[in-house]
Amino acid sequence: MTYYIYHIPGKKIGVTCDLINRVTVQQGYGPGEYEILEEHTDIEDVSIREIQLQKAFGYKVDQTLYKNLNPNTKMKINVTEQTTTFPVPVDKLKGRLFDVIGMEWETDHGRFIIDSETIAWIMKNVKTSMYNPNRSYIYNKAFSVFTSKTIENRSLLKTVKSSKKPLKIFENIRTWADERGIYAKGDSKTQLIKLQEEMGELAKATLENDQPEVIDAIGDMVVVLTNLAHLNGVHIETCISEAYNVIAKRKGKMINGTFVKDEN
Repeated sequence: MTYYIYHIPGKKIGVTCDLINRVTVQQGYGPGEYEILEEHTDIEDVSIREIQLQKAFGYKVDQTLYKNLNPNTKMKINVTEQTTTFPVPVDKLKGRLFDVIGMEWETDHGRFIIDSETIAWIMKNVKTSMYNPNRSYIYNKAFSVFTSKTIENRSLLKTVKSSKKPLKIFENIRTWADERGIYAKGDSKTQLIKLQEEMGELAKATLENDQPEVIDAIGDMVVVLTNLAHLNGVHIETCISEAYNVIAKRKGKMINGTFVKDEN
């Protein structure tokens, strides 16, 4: 796990594992309004450095080390062979899960971890306990199928030939969509219809040679494709990687302005 020491100039220095949700969503500071001072993988190191940097910059120093505030132990879940039950009602679960980013637990179906992707799945599939409305649960086997695919997708991402910036953009799109309920309440069909609408806008802009609208339409289509991929249980980065792995070996020639692949 990566811990980020972030600095909001004139305000504070803090630590988080999830910059988007901790700094942007919860505190309201967007990119450009804060900076990353350091990255660590050891919670002991980051806890000490946070205090040192707070003193060096002249900010209020936290009385409790970050490692002692680690929320991973603050939500007591109940794990059985079939389910994992959270001590939180469904309408409060999402915020609570973001509080325990990085939390891990063992089940008969493998080890689970809380991150932005698994939170999205949990919120889409969680159910209210029939015995206590203040508790909610998920089925472990279904969750393991999702996490297995996620691990596979992440390994495929390593083959993407691109910088970190566009990958971060895709993650920002997914966070944006999740916050607006697109993943919880939307579906693939609605996104497909949206994609067709944006395709029409692109066609119109292309025929009219309207460059700003072309850029806008292509950008909108990428956003929709990112959400469409997510709703189908895969990252758009994986789709791009898979496509590139195929076309990279493809041979052919240009005919009437179109690349035509060899059939051999």
